[in-house]
Amino acid sequence: MAGSSTLVSGAAGRYATALFELASESKALDRTEADMEALGQALEASDDLRSLLSTPIYTREEQGRAMASVTEAMGLSALVANLVGLMATKRRLFVLGQVIDIFARLMAEHRGEVTAEVTAARALSDGQQSALVSTLKAAIGREVKLNLTVDEGIIGGLVVKVGSKMIDTSIRSKLASLQNAMREVG
Repeated sequence: MAGSSTLVSGAAGRYATALFELASESKALDRTEADMEALGQALEASDDLRSLLSTPIYTREEQGRAMASVTEAMGLSALVANLVGLMATKRRLFVLGQVIDIFARLMAEHRGEVTAEVTAARALSDGQQSALVSTLKAAIGREVKLNLTVDEGIIGGLVVKVGSKMIDTSIRSKLASLQNAMREVG
């Protein structure tokens, strides 16, 4: 975990790291990852759940009971349920989304994967995605997982971000560069 020091700063990083280490020790990484993904999907899908986590009008007991019901109804493992319960007790549920994201990055790092954030002007076909993954894998030397978003505003091309490196081949950025060059001349 030496390479993940940037992920573990702050409360969310500490919770995610502790969960990762406990899941690793109990050989439950796959189950924990699936549970955290399910919890993340539930957070994305429910405005009420997000409100429960972020609104201070609920007492820690109310949050704890509600989240215990949620984790039980979802059939989440005791490890994840205990983490959520602890976070409710400590009034830290507002960082649960960050804990889920950091845990996912820790799992990707554990598997030797890297996530490439790709923005395209239109949806890429399966063949285009496979070719992009192959190219990035050859350049980076690690397994690559794509997180693809569509933004018609880039007009064409791609914007690829892997870690701290960004490659912007979008037509929008090329037009902006051309516009800046024309300003300097005139």
